[in-house]
Amino acid sequence: QVQLVESGGGSVQVGGSLRLSCTASHATIFGWTMNWYRQSPGMQRELVASIHTTGRTNYAEAVKGRFTASRDNAKGTGTLQMTSLTPEDTAVYFCNLVFSDGDSYWGQGTQVTVSS
Repeated sequence: QVQLVESGGGSVQVGGSLRLSCTASHATIFGWTMNWYRQSPGMQRELVASIHTTGRTNYAEAVKGRFTASRDNAKGTGTLQMTSLTPEDTAVYFCNLVFSDGDSYWGQGTQVTVSS
């Protein structure tokens, strides 16, 4: 069983930056994709970024050029660097670890609030 612990959320003003981290309980894990989702009140959870085993990344159009996903395989950690934040980025952000066999684990979620 893998447990994910998220950190780094908070409140910032428009144009600010935040860095989210997600650490897996078993550090030496390989062959995983880390996804970052967000969910605003009354909205469906949406995928904003993915980073694959190879380091290849994918981003939603809404965050492309502003968000950067990275990973440290040895530490079992993924990060999401968010810059040029806008009120539309306000949401609870979740990390999601998916292994190559399909097993999937979720972080507890962390609140990001952007105020004007």
